[in-house]
Amino acid sequence: MKQTTLTRRDFLRHTSLAIAGVGMAPAFAAQTTGRVVGPNEEIRFAVVGFRGQGGSHIKSIQSLREKGVKVRITALCDVDREVLEGGVKVFKDKGEEVKGYTDIRELLQDSNVDALSIATPNHWHSLGTIWAVQAGKDVYVEKPVSHNVWEGRQMVKAARQHGRIVQTGTQCRSSREGIAAAVEWVRTGNLGKILAARGLCYKRRDTIGKVDGPQPIPPGIDYDLWCGPAPKDPLTRKRLHYDWHWVWPTGNGDLGNQGIHQMDIARWFLGEAELSPAVISIG
Repeated sequence: MKQTTLTRRDFLRHTSLAIAGVGMAPAFAAQTTGRVVGPNEEIRFAVVGFRGQGGSHIKSIQSLREKGVKVRITALCDVDREVLEGGVKVFKDKGEEVKGYTDIRELLQDSNVDALSIATPNHWHSLGTIWAVQAGKDVYVEKPVSHNVWEGRQMVKAARQHGRIVQTGTQCRSSREGIAAAVEWVRTGNLGKILAARGLCYKRRDTIGKVDGPQPIPPGIDYDLWCGPAPKDPLTRKRLHYDWHWVWPTGNGDLGNQGIHQMDIARWFLGEAELSPAVISIG
């Protein structure tokens, strides 16, 4: 991906203009590669970004397939060549063929993919989703849905414009039956009227560390694509992976990483379905 002086907001704004038909659409937008999936047809998934949480997406999709759900992974995408080749090999060793892509734009031209499961760093969530729906694909995207509210609104606009399904979820909502049971017990009045809820999480985080100047990019990583819509700044921390959470151009701090679970559970217990009229955030 050739870098320009565009900021991420510029990047997303130009894409949203394409949604409105003004132009600057990606090359694949003019000819979508999606299809209408019938009720008895198999849904073909591509997982984008699977060094970390995306690995769980692969396991979940495979688990559904083993239970008889008509889903199948047909493609993998990651900017880390070693991760990508390793993932493709796992499927090959099981006698299953999946295509491997480094560039999500090339993936989106694959007519053998119906839906994307996106588990990239946060800064790619919005653009990846918008491009996908423009290409006629449905999307499941990791939390947080977007890096910021403005980008999230562009995702909603794109999904509605192109008539595609975009879904997100959290582990606590999707797979923790005990929490769901507790919520039901509380909301049926067993503790009386709940006036407030507080979410707490204490989790040790390793230090980002100090470095003397820009650090080398790990071998095998297409750093241009890794940065994508974010500024292509030098790496000034010890780890490229995971510690992107703590840098604003790519992450949202621990509020968007872990705190999102605590906020969601608290609101779940309260039965809150709408945004609050006012919010205070400190830290």
